[in-house]
Amino acid sequence: MATVLSRKSRYSEAEWAARQELAACYRVFAMMGWDELIYNHITVKVPDEEESYLINPYGMHFSEITASSLIKVDIDGNKVDADNPWAINKAGFVQHSLFHRVLPDVHAIIHTHTTATTAVCSVKGGLKPSNFYACMLEGRLAWHDFEGITVREDEGPNFLKSLGTKRIMMLKNHGPVVMGKTLPHAFLNYWVLQRACEIQLATASMGAPIEVDMAVINTHQRDSRQVQLPGGPGRAEFDAMVRKVDKIDTSWRD
Repeated sequence: MATVLSRKSRYSEAEWAARQELAACYRVFAMMGWDELIYNHITVKVPDEEESYLINPYGMHFSEITASSLIKVDIDGNKVDADNPWAINKAGFVQHSLFHRVLPDVHAIIHTHTTATTAVCSVKGGLKPSNFYACMLEGRLAWHDFEGITVREDEGPNFLKSLGTKRIMMLKNHGPVVMGKTLPHAFLNYWVLQRACEIQLATASMGAPIEVDMAVINTHQRDSRQVQLPGGPGRAEFDAMVRKVDKIDTSWRD
């Protein structure tokens, strides 16, 4: 990615790189149709300011987001970018501030309401190990009962109890929260979840799904770890999608 842009001087090199990567991620989600009007959120910690993170401006569509339009907030959800005229979605910072505060291994968090993922969050039994991608996620998903829109801080302890040591949480009747050690890592986790849910919906329309035996799932997950690309989990996949975005519009870099 390019790192020298007109507004880069306002930020540290690490923050500008994080801003560009996050802006690119929003554009990828828009390109994939994973956006939801002006709602939902993807956040990342500012690398050289562990008590701060970046979030999308509330009211801006994912396809409009640029590196400089992202809003920096502190760990309590307070706006740091005083000159940024956009507001923050309370439902975003209440939830994301909690996870960024208490989970040091979580650098990036994605929460969206795609049809496929929300549908699976809203059906008894949730995600079934009946397709390639769902088998990758077996045993990795946490579940949290619906408590309404996530704007109340008192739901925090329940979130953490439901999450436990897992890093993908399905909010029942709502949608997923997908976390990662890096933004590309979170993106790849989300992509796998999205594909698993899409295929489950398609399978359900055809008949009874064929669930995979746990012994085979264990082998499947073990062998999948042998397929590693340079740059860490999700890097090659994420960069490929950013190249597709660049063929449409490069304004996210500004």
